[in-house]
Amino acid sequence: MRRHLLRTYTTAAAALAALLLPAPAAGAGTEHTTAVAATVIEKVPYAMDASNQAAWWTPVATYEGRGQYTYFAFNEPGSTAATHRPAIARRDPDGVWSRLPLLNGDGQQAEFPDDNGHNQPSVARDGSGRLHVFTSMHANPWRYFRTEAPGGDVTDHASELPDQGVGITYPIVTTAPNGDLYLAARVGAASDRRPGKLYRWDNAASRWSVVVTFASALYRSVYPDDLTVDASGRVHLLYEWAKAPATAFRHQLSYLSYDPSTGAFADSANTTVTTPVTPATSDVVQDLTAGEEWSTDNAYTGPAVQSAKLTLDGSTPKIAYRYRSADSDGHFRVYYAYPSGGGWVGKTVYAGGQTASALGITWDETDTKRIYYVTASGTDRVFSATQSPDGTWTALSVTPGVTADRLAVRRNSDGHDVLYVPDTAHNALYYATR
Repeated sequence: MRRHLLRTYTTAAAALAALLLPAPAAGAGTEHTTAVAATVIEKVPYAMDASNQAAWWTPVATYEGRGQYTYFAFNEPGSTAATHRPAIARRDPDGVWSRLPLLNGDGQQAEFPDDNGHNQPSVARDGSGRLHVFTSMHANPWRYFRTEAPGGDVTDHASELPDQGVGITYPIVTTAPNGDLYLAARVGAASDRRPGKLYRWDNAASRWSVVVTFASALYRSVYPDDLTVDASGRVHLLYEWAKAPATAFRHQLSYLSYDPSTGAFADSANTTVTTPVTPATSDVVQDLTAGEEWSTDNAYTGPAVQSAKLTLDGSTPKIAYRYRSADSDGHFRVYYAYPSGGGWVGKTVYAGGQTASALGITWDETDTKRIYYVTASGTDRVFSATQSPDGTWTALSVTPGVTADRLAVRRNSDGHDVLYVPDTAHNALYYATR
């Protein structure tokens, strides 16, 4: 195992002027703001494959031991231009990096075909220190790797999962406070229905099981976006619906929670719901708007959702998402939503131009919500937006001088945002904290 010690550097630069909208209100106008961001940035010392890009994935895990550990799951270059090899880059508290390849049963590093937007890895660390990675599945049987003990090799354990031989897509995973894991994925490859399922890793028993099919409907496919677990152990899920079998453009962004202590599912008003939910029974965050159609045409230009992320203020969900409306000139704008009065309140965060399919959101004691997004062009493309008491949004360039085009964020137990920032044009992955 090679270990690297990198020198970190702190950057502070004026962000590009961003066109931002305050909360929708009569007469509300746009506002240009310029701000400064201070971020510690390191280049991960391993080559990254250009296929390392997705919107739905959960490629970051953190753990506090003698200090903060960070785990980045990513695609390394494969043996050909059309393949990749998944691995984990681990950063120790002293800043030393080490590389953990994902190994097949024969001891060779696993290698899979590139498939942007599908064949990317998600990672979590359980309460016993074992690392779990789900990777490179687009309606494929399980591709699951984990360690047997802290510091061990990351090896193939796909046979341990339920639903053997069934096509899996979009696996997202998170760690509960008790050390268990929860995994959500789209399951199946039928042409008329592709449901979403929730799984649990029982850390004490070292065993995976099916919790439930949480969302399913005829002629619809489920697209998991994010999940997290609050301090009481309640699981919070975020997902989208699309016309079956599949499409790049989705609709009816929805929320659902699960209480393991009772087995009950609920909406954001804590009203019990029956699973599997359907589009008609889901707690819809962003509903259909004028001109929106259910279409499987990947050239569809109408209103649609494309990517969303979730965080918690205590047990209250806060959501960032991208939505293309009929009046947005074809741009996916960035929105913020939270539950209020039995429904959802939405605010426009960024409407200054096209954005990439990459988002993050965290909850900070000082800033409250921090919404991360990536613009489709510009020298600095990764921004963090915060909202002042008067409703004005301010955007900060998070990685000034780094030509990044993708993003994932995880808040560690020290209260720092850990950013996973790929630069696919230069096959580079960056670690940043703020």
